[in-house]
Amino acid sequence: MASSAQKYRVCVIEDDPDVAFYMKTVLEKRADAQVVAVTDPSIALNAIAEFGPDVVITDIEMPGISGLDLLRELRSSHPGMPVVVMTAHVSVDYAVSALRAQADEFLTKPIASAELVSIVTRLAEESRTKRASQRQQVVLAIGAHPDDVEIGVGGILAAHRDAGNQVVILTLSRGARGGDADDRQHESLAAAELLGARLFLEDLEDTRISAADPTVGIIERVVAEVKPDIVYTHSAHDRHQDHRAVHAAVNVATRGVRTVCCFQSPSATIDFRPTRFVPIDGFTEAKLRLIDCFRSQTELRGYLEHDFVLATARYWSRFGGGTNCEPLEVMRDTADISVPASAIQTEARLRRTQE
Repeated sequence: MASSAQKYRVCVIEDDPDVAFYMKTVLEKRADAQVVAVTDPSIALNAIAEFGPDVVITDIEMPGISGLDLLRELRSSHPGMPVVVMTAHVSVDYAVSALRAQADEFLTKPIASAELVSIVTRLAEESRTKRASQRQQVVLAIGAHPDDVEIGVGGILAAHRDAGNQVVILTLSRGARGGDADDRQHESLAAAELLGARLFLEDLEDTRISAADPTVGIIERVVAEVKPDIVYTHSAHDRHQDHRAVHAAVNVATRGVRTVCCFQSPSATIDFRPTRFVPIDGFTEAKLRLIDCFRSQTELRGYLEHDFVLATARYWSRFGGGTNCEPLEVMRDTADISVPASAIQTEARLRRTQE
């Protein structure tokens, strides 16, 4: 019998408790799977985010949210997750709708146990094989001050860690003008430890960071050491001179990095115009915990209050998928970063609007 870590993880979304129990029993007994059955569709997305299944099975006709609506949400928030759609009503319309929503399989009730086990086992195996074959990405987040990257891309970084990526943070100053430098150093270390990130903490003069050397040299050294696939940093559209300087230095020092994106800071101007909106559903609590590490700042800055942070993420979701998003300006992208299809489509629409 497989260990709990080796067992396939399956989430069944079915409002009929009897059917849910049947599927859970079959998969646990015959596929030796670890199964979570959700009979309340309204909590399905949260349950999926917490459980992290290899495969999701959902009914179509459910109260509150249909299985096809749930499928579309999953394609936005978890684009690579296999989803099986099932229904008791056999019709071409249902099948076509499921295929258009990118279902991996379409089943009709009553479902034969052998067919259920075969499909779930195959999809779970394919999903794990695909994830294992993907090279671990290295993600580098560069900020001028302690807490900059946690505010800008805390949810995205938590999602990267959850996906098994290596996360590196480069903070170029200790933020002495905004608080005690020692306190802010300890806060940065605590946040990095909580995230599971490697931290480079430099000591450039707060409010006087240069867009040239030594800033460029520091960034080049870290880039050469960690070899990032993706870099996140400040936008040029920012009132803070350090943020603008770091943006310019990153643009020079990361010229060999294939994907570079800019996050929103509290001091961003109205010229900050993101074209990519990354869902962070399932990682908002992680972001709030990261921000809470910076107690010297949370006691002073209103924009670090939880409701403010969540309201900002909720606002940006109107342009992307899911309930909460972090916005990015794309400086350079060779499409080696996996993003939800909805984000790519939204980016294309925005570009056409701006032309």
